[in-house]
Amino acid sequence: MVETISADEFRDRIDERRRGERSFVIVDTRPEESFAGWRVADAVHYFYKPFHEFDVDDFERETGLSPDDTVITLCAKGKASDDFAAELDAAGYDDVTVVADGMRGWSAVYDRTEVPLPDAPADAPPLDVVQVQRRAKGCLGYLVVGGREAGTADHVPAASDGSDRVAVAIDVSRHGDEWVEAAAEYDASIAAVLDTHVHADHLSGGRALADDLGVPYYLPAAAAERDVAYSFEPIERNETLDVGGIDLKALATPGHTDDGASYLVGDAAVLTGDTLFTDSVGRTELQFSGGGDGNGDDGEVDGAADEGAAGAARRLYDSLHGTLLAEPDGVVVCPGHFAVANDGTTGDVVPGEPVFATVGDARREIDVLDLDAADFVERITRTLPEKPPNYESVIAANRGVESPPDETAAIELELGPNRCAAEPDAGSAADD
Repeated sequence: MVETISADEFRDRIDERRRGERSFVIVDTRPEESFAGWRVADAVHYFYKPFHEFDVDDFERETGLSPDDTVITLCAKGKASDDFAAELDAAGYDDVTVVADGMRGWSAVYDRTEVPLPDAPADAPPLDVVQVQRRAKGCLGYLVVGGREAGTADHVPAASDGSDRVAVAIDVSRHGDEWVEAAAEYDASIAAVLDTHVHADHLSGGRALADDLGVPYYLPAAAAERDVAYSFEPIERNETLDVGGIDLKALATPGHTDDGASYLVGDAAVLTGDTLFTDSVGRTELQFSGGGDGNGDDGEVDGAADEGAAGAARRLYDSLHGTLLAEPDGVVVCPGHFAVANDGTTGDVVPGEPVFATVGDARREIDVLDLDAADFVERITRTLPEKPPNYESVIAANRGVESPPDETAAIELELGPNRCAAEPDAGSAADD
């Protein structure tokens, strides 16, 4: 009998296997090109097409598996892998499981975890920073939860639904319910939604969530220069929002994009978007890959992307050294992504555990930060890595000038891992 599990249950089984509590083999039945471009870590490939004859001997020769193995089947949408599981069941495999919705479902799996913060004075307002991890893409968003009182900042309303605490949501994906559920866990009401910049690797759900909740939606003020087509509240350089007695300050950190901002939370943490990661820094050419308008949607023109990337790299250097690394060593860096390789591996990151560093860690451990400005620009722009899938259309959607026609189109548009960071070695630059 074949069992069907959700993508969330699949995540839980992967975690159990990592802890040594389960043993199974993932068989991915998609075409070789799809498998090579993006997959779950440690998956085995075996191409299967429904309604074609299945040769169990060929399968066992190619994969090394036998009926004694526990198998989980996976495909793009859950249909081919379901048929394939039935073939294995008929061939004598009695422990076969199918992941419903396949890689589409896997793309929408999340973890939520609390970021460790420095000890605060006993009389300080309560503060929690919740990291919302999109496991398959490596995208990171945040819920910053303060106390109950909203202080003197009347442009971010206090919670009015009886919740004990006030929160703001940052870099929300199109699955905004993850942030709503996180707020409920902290008995908090979301009072505002912010993005750090116009994203290139995933569809922002920030504006939709703000509309649903009836709260302000903020973008860095510089986003107005990118011809964003919908209304938003501009958050200016050094403007501060009050989050239940905790100051959230907008730091202008252009480089990855010209509108990039980082958000300093009290004196405890800084949410750096795609400017600074735990082991690297942001790539700088995606905004300019489309030519002169800086929005990534016109087709490359006469080296404009190369020149734009170099200028942006100079701005990124200034943002890093003049702004973020000027913060005290103990301030916690909360990045906008962690790296997910095409083979699904995540390096030193353990999904479900918080991804963070400190300003001091970054200063000491990220080699590219030791370079002078000229060498930094040369390193970041030397070899540009693979771009995020469909990034031009993603940028256009996040600017509000295009819109996926339906949920299926939205899913297809952002499939695949993020590619937003410059690689930490000397070879190339990498993601968003």
